[in-house]
Amino acid sequence: MPPKRTESGLTQIGQLDLIKSLSRELKPPTRAQSKLIDAAAAIRQDSADSEDLAYMARELVQCTLPHSDPGQVPFWTRTNGNITLSIVSDFDPETNKLVGYPYGSIPRLVLFWLTTEALRTGSRRLELGSSYGGFLKEIGLDPNTGGGKRGDAHRVRNQSRRLFTARISFIQRAELPHMTGEARVHMNVTSKSMLWWDPKRPDQMNLWDSWVELGEEFYSAITSAPVPVDIRALRALKRSPLALDLYAWATHKALSVSRKGKAQYVPWKGLADQFGSDYSNHLDFKRKAKDAFRKILAVYPGLKLRDATGGIEVLPTSRPAIAPQPSRRVITTDGGLVR
Repeated sequence: MPPKRTESGLTQIGQLDLIKSLSRELKPPTRAQSKLIDAAAAIRQDSADSEDLAYMARELVQCTLPHSDPGQVPFWTRTNGNITLSIVSDFDPETNKLVGYPYGSIPRLVLFWLTTEALRTGSRRLELGSSYGGFLKEIGLDPNTGGGKRGDAHRVRNQSRRLFTARISFIQRAELPHMTGEARVHMNVTSKSMLWWDPKRPDQMNLWDSWVELGEEFYSAITSAPVPVDIRALRALKRSPLALDLYAWATHKALSVSRKGKAQYVPWKGLADQFGSDYSNHLDFKRKAKDAFRKILAVYPGLKLRDATGGIEVLPTSRPAIAPQPSRRVITTDGGLVR
């Protein structure tokens, strides 16, 4: 049967299929996409103020937590150059197994909060807020997603226990002409804690009794040279641990490159070794990292990247996500100078 023609003489070929195809392409954005678009617009329109400022420890930008659950293994490691991050889990008396290892986006959001709050208060002891729902909002999550296993309230409880009971070690190797060396720092994320939970009622008021006291070495590590980031970007990227890692890495790298005034080439293999141990191979990591960078560039207009053979270049025209702040001098309650 010959194709029909309109009055204008143009042939109608697969018009219905075309409409269906366009309708699929023009679907309304998902909730996550809408948040990314809103964050991108807000960041471009208004520069960050003090309420938009968050921090991550430099060491945890260079070596990051697992993206997926390592399971009941005796220890977990990730290596970047001559630095290795090692995590050991604590014992859970309820299950007679390990508590487990912090993984995914949630412990990263909690770490941003811990670092920011430790810098704000100048104290190792941190109160988790007046309610569990308030704490969830503080780290950019939704207390109204229910108390089931997939709800934010339940997942934060699970991942916070894993993070607060973890012991983190940084191991650095050194090579000299006639000798080798090894430096180690072992630190408990918390030295003490008291946590109360009711995930089914996240607006409970008795969370005011919940607190953590950061381990001394961990507190020193996260407050000595923190990397500043924009909370609005974190909230837009919060569903992807890889995007959170690469965003923090990018703002740290942008500051370094802009100071040197020279582009830096970064091979995909190097990035995969640093961030991609949870992925099946370097090509799988590259594909997912490119997707993450597309989202990052939307909420980080100051980042300037260029494709290069086998990798990317961070250009010297890049700017940090947050303008460098004056040196933070935190005064303890007894008047002692911390920094």
